[in-house]
Amino acid sequence: MGPHPAVAAIRLAVRRVLHDILNDLHASDDQHAPAEQGPHERPPSPLVLVACSGGADSMALASALAFEAPKLGLRAGGVTVDHGLQPGSDLRAEEVVLRLRELGLDPVESTAVTVGREGGPEAAARDARYAALDAAAERHGAIAVLLGHTRDDQAETVLLGLARGSGIRSLSGMAAVSGGPGAARRYRRPFLGLDRQTARKACMVQSLPVWDDPHNTDPAYTRSRLRHEGLPALEKALGKGVVEALARTAQLSRDDADALDTWARQAEASVRDAAGLLECAKLYALPPAVRRRILRQAAIEAGAPAGSLFARHIEEVDRLITGWRGQGAINLPGKVVAQRQGGRLVIRQG
Repeated sequence: MGPHPAVAAIRLAVRRVLHDILNDLHASDDQHAPAEQGPHERPPSPLVLVACSGGADSMALASALAFEAPKLGLRAGGVTVDHGLQPGSDLRAEEVVLRLRELGLDPVESTAVTVGREGGPEAAARDARYAALDAAAERHGAIAVLLGHTRDDQAETVLLGLARGSGIRSLSGMAAVSGGPGAARRYRRPFLGLDRQTARKACMVQSLPVWDDPHNTDPAYTRSRLRHEGLPALEKALGKGVVEALARTAQLSRDDADALDTWARQAEASVRDAAGLLECAKLYALPPAVRRRILRQAAIEAGAPAGSLFARHIEEVDRLITGWRGQGAINLPGKVVAQRQGGRLVIRQG
């Protein structure tokens, strides 16, 4: 008799991602000559880490990785991040370490971080967590880090992006593959096509203990309110299937956003003069979605922090091109200034 359907689903999702990771690794190996080794030396098996909080999603992911990785010649390890935001968080992190070791993962470690204040508590905790995961991946030489985000998480991310009104890129949610410093494809999210209940059911039938983070039900956090109030209200008003529809919207939006980003990169050279300045007339001739991408990238390259650069900033800069009435310079985050001079758009540190 085969495994429970929930267990089979999480294992299949992880198996597919591990195959993708190996394909990427082999493609990279083909482009680089192998290092010289002694006659009896064998390179260590590639290591894949799982980021595990101890919750149902990441514990289900850890169990599937522990099962699937050895069958493909991979080592499986785990990292849990102690954010230090709750009493006893260090002890809970050590419990997660023990659970991961019981699954057979090695290496396993707990890493403590200090959460700042920039961008709000949720964004600050996320930034600290990813910095710790990047450091762990570099320290252990891991070729990938698996994250337990589910289809439900994706739906919540799309709604949060919609509320911010930040454009189609915000609606594209989380990518199945994303990068860290120097590793463009480090992070993999195998569960974006699975719902949260499947992961929880997989833990239950495997008798895996899970920890439910009280922050996930704390109405002080925006995502928590969306999860327990917003989405249920949408499902009540619109019927079941909202989560699936939002996740599908994320993928369609990502495809569109990627295509527009590519168009903008290709068009950028054609709208600069011999000195490299942006020509307003040529920018004006581009579709707004393409033009604004070029403007945003130019602002970032001038020193504006990407996380502080919002749609309203780009709209103000865009009006220097489309609604020119002699207005003055536009101040952007990071002390960057955009102004129109002699038919050219100049974006630089003020």
